[in-house]
This record gives sequence, C-alpha cells and structure tokens, in this order.
Amino acid sequence: MAIKYTKHFLDKLENLFAASEYMLRYEKGNFKSGYCVLNENKIVIVNKYFPLEGKINALIDILTELNFNPQDFSDKSNQDFLTELRQTQLKF
Repeated sequence: MAIKYTKHFLDKLENLFAASEYMLRYEKGNFKSGYCVLNENKIVIVNKYFPLEGKINALIDILTELNFNPQDFSDKSNQDFLTELRQTQLKF
C-alpha cells in the first residue's frame, strides 16, 4: 500500500484510533519523535504543529508500536485498512 499524504488518509488513521481503546489528541509539546504514548491512560498525543506528513508518519509509527489486531475492530473497513498498513514499510 502506498502512503498518501492527504487529509483523507489522515482521517482514516484517526478513525482507527477512534475505534480503538486509545484516545488520540493533538497537543503542543516538545516531543522528540512527534508523539507520546501514555499506555496507562490509553492516550496517544501527537504534536499539533507537525505538518500533515509528520502527523501521518507519527500515527503509522504508533500503530506499529501498539501492534493493534485487525480482529479487534468491528468495522470491516478498519480491519482491511489496518491489514494493509501492516504490510506497508515506511521509507525515510
């Protein structure tokens, strides 16, 4: 799957977090990698000043780190999207 740096692609990533047990927030901060994961509270915080490309890359990194299971999502489109994302390699 090719990563598209569009608002629509970002919305699809945000929908994955909305359907998961993690709450996604955009906040200002001094994060080295652009995001912070608070596992105890199930909160993901992404630097709101990141450009669109940075937000998308951060969310994909977080999804990889959290290792979501596609079967945990009730919506078939979220399952398919997550399966496709897992097969994607980021190239920096």
